[in-house]
Amino acid sequence: MSFRMRAAVGERGVDASLDVGDGETLALLGPNGAGKSTLFDLAAGLVRADSGRAELDGRVLFDAASGEWLPPHARGVALLAQEPLLFPHLSVLDNVAFGPRASGVSRTDARTAAAHWLGEVDAVALAERRPAQLSGGQAQRVAVARALAAEPSLLLLDEPFAALDVAAAPALRRLLGRVLAGRTAIVITHEVLDAHLLADHVVVLEGGRVAEEGPTAALLERPRSRFAAGLAGLNLVRGPATAESALFVAGLGEVVGVVPAGDEAPSSGDDAVAVFRPADIAVFRPDDVPHGSPRNAWRAVVRELEPRGPQVRVHAASPGTALVADLTPAAAAELDLAPGTDVVLVVKAAAVALYAA
Repeated sequence: MSFRMRAAVGERGVDASLDVGDGETLALLGPNGAGKSTLFDLAAGLVRADSGRAELDGRVLFDAASGEWLPPHARGVALLAQEPLLFPHLSVLDNVAFGPRASGVSRTDARTAAAHWLGEVDAVALAERRPAQLSGGQAQRVAVARALAAEPSLLLLDEPFAALDVAAAPALRRLLGRVLAGRTAIVITHEVLDAHLLADHVVVLEGGRVAEEGPTAALLERPRSRFAAGLAGLNLVRGPATAESALFVAGLGEVVGVVPAGDEAPSSGDDAVAVFRPADIAVFRPDDVPHGSPRNAWRAVVRELEPRGPQVRVHAASPGTALVADLTPAAAAELDLAPGTDVVLVVKAAAVALYAA
């Protein structure tokens, strides 16, 4: 079941398109307020578009130009929200059976289907419980079963792990990886692990527009938007190319790097991005900067020190540009770093990947 939508909602500042192939899972990423939930509401029929059109497996869900519009219950779209939203007065089995019953299936057949989907999410033992008797992870499993029992052509999952504790999320992640295989689905997430494990394709939304899109692994390895770079744990700076292997970034000056094999070098004046890992940044006090191989060196001020397991993440800022570097605790202590400390951040050119934006 393929899904295509191009729609604009002026009041919400959204004008974007989504294209999901048959049996493909798309991860929809972006900062808060980017318009991700609006796109879900459009697909589910909870919001009307000012302009645009959506089709699911050849059926028109809405067409603003002609006025065609299918109500939510007739779309074959299931929306799984952050909260399970189970009916408190029904048993788990009857919660899951609700979708088939609403579509006209007999009570017996609906309960048989519900038992099947509870088995698919490893929740058969919960069938006779009420929602109040479930843990957060159990309730979300049941919510997944209820969504799937409706046999949707398109499954929308809005941050399905957001309301779960750290212990419950991995099991549900494995479960969704299994049940989404071969299904047409879109997942809103802020976690790079979810995108890697669940999605074939990624769309990054910023300011209501698509900032970039592509296969999951390729996009997260070579991001071209600041949000995707942050999600992948990378630094990203942007500016006009000044040469085949350099670009100019306000506040930093010229950034020198290497164009990866197989990528086209940006032409002078074209918009370009430079991407590099926090671990590839060396941090020095201003009087101790070494000289040697081709490097990028930028003056900055430490804003925050963040413990991250065996490392310390140094959040620093040059005028108009925020960067992060990873150091060992011993290195951070030797440098006597603290918020407000003046430093120089150094990155070898060979560690900086340049792409046309």
